[in-house]
Amino acid sequence: MKAPGKLYIAGEYAVVEAGFPAIIVALNQFVTVTVAESENFGTIDSEQYKETSVNWRRAGDELVFDNRDNPFHYLLSAIRLTETYARACGRELKFYHLSVDSELDSRDGKKFGLGSSAAVTVGTVKALCKFYNLPITKDILFKMAAIAHLDVQGNGSLGDIAASVYGGWIAYHSFDHQWLASKRAEVSLVDLLNMDWPGLSVELLTPPADLRLLIGWTGSPASTSHLVDKVTWAKDKEKQEYRAFLDASRACLDRMIAGFRTGAINVIQRELRVNRKLLQHLSSFSHVSIETVALNSLCAIAEDHGGAAKTSGAGGGDCGIVLIDRHEAVDTLLQDWESEGITTLPLSVHNVMDLV
Repeated sequence: MKAPGKLYIAGEYAVVEAGFPAIIVALNQFVTVTVAESENFGTIDSEQYKETSVNWRRAGDELVFDNRDNPFHYLLSAIRLTETYARACGRELKFYHLSVDSELDSRDGKKFGLGSSAAVTVGTVKALCKFYNLPITKDILFKMAAIAHLDVQGNGSLGDIAASVYGGWIAYHSFDHQWLASKRAEVSLVDLLNMDWPGLSVELLTPPADLRLLIGWTGSPASTSHLVDKVTWAKDKEKQEYRAFLDASRACLDRMIAGFRTGAINVIQRELRVNRKLLQHLSSFSHVSIETVALNSLCAIAEDHGGAAKTSGAGGGDCGIVLIDRHEAVDTLLQDWESEGITTLPLSVHNVMDLV
């Protein structure tokens, strides 16, 4: 089963608050998870982590792992949650060999910031739901993968999960994490998956036909969870500034989403620039480095060539994005990026048609 990677277009940081919007896009680079039934013991391996494959056995319905240290935390969380769902649906648990192959990180270990942990989580839930023949919809897949991912990361909006599940361009509003935590202690997993989650909304967007997305990678990886943690600490000290940032981000994203609905490239580009300024202000009062020197250079070059540009995701490294009219020539832009050590990622938008 495949799950695509993602990139944030706008709305970062504000989207971690319940009900606040972001625009995210799914990309045509994937994590592939396969499951094959086995006897007596199971394995988990990855093309990216050949030296640290995991063997496991069962103690009742619990998975017992032979390796104490492993890089598969999100994957293991997805397994545990999906098997809880399987038991609730009356399935008998089995042994199996589970294999992961990712296109989201390079073969030499470079991380592009395309949401590999989210895609691994989504792909694992999808593969095991198929293996156990479990009832699954995109909404249930999102909720299961969101819970499993949140159990490991502990923060974030889960917008990368939504992009991997629903595909294409989406307007995503995050759910209330505190509500979820309290409900998990009160109701069964099956009931929880079938509830409406406060604040949660996913709208599929149709981009203007002439809108082109360019992606530049700065060569410097960043930790989303650590950056979000730092902003979380800052918002408690700068409550008024943070509240103003949230309100401005919501207004900006509402206008940008309206631009998608009406097919207005100029509106989308204008609001992307507004969102960049908002993130720069957030960086200033939170003392969190969002737009690095390399990302600033990436954006400046794009703006010089008629594109609207900003950081993507938490910033601090990884990727920047450009929205530009298809009629604009981009050869010189890409050459200027290359001269500054910025790598163009030749990716396109992936639309998820079904759960296969």
